[in-house]
Amino acid sequence: MTRLIVYSAANKSEVRLDTSDFAAIGGELEAIGARIERWEATSSVGSAAIPEEILSAYTGEIDRLKRERGYTAADVVSVRPGAPNWPALRQKFLAEHTHDDDEVRYFVEGSGAFYIHAGDRVLQVIGEAGDLLSVPKGATHWFDGGENADFTCIRVFTSPDGWAAKYTGDRIAEQFPHYVKVV
Repeated sequence: MTRLIVYSAANKSEVRLDTSDFAAIGGELEAIGARIERWEATSSVGSAAIPEEILSAYTGEIDRLKRERGYTAADVVSVRPGAPNWPALRQKFLAEHTHDDDEVRYFVEGSGAFYIHAGDRVLQVIGEAGDLLSVPKGATHWFDGGENADFTCIRVFTSPDGWAAKYTGDRIAEQFPHYVKVV
């Protein structure tokens, strides 16, 4: 389920908000320049769908984002349990960083958590299938798909160069709970 947990950045034991209310999540994210939306496919896509089929099913929403936000491209990324490159990728994603472009992800399948460090708070946003999450450029954040990641996401962007992670060197991400998928 889509969920937002807001922690004190200074103390992970201090939970300031824990909600699954979609409107409340949207309001909290909007206040820091992030956003969340729910999308529906215009046609059915199964777990064996190829990237072109997935992109086609969401053409209307992708095109709308491109018009509204100036994005120019979209692609699909999938990570399945046991993927040999996942442990190394996960470690990179778990380090606090920024980007020169918005980080926009739509969960076609599965789930994961974005952690956004905003002032004296850390917002853990757990997205699931149907959720579009957008972290604004320059926002300090990290991502966790869990130890046994299992997700397919559409990524929407302006330029692949904007995705280069700029690591902050802050070890704050190590202080917060990693994402564990609730079944």
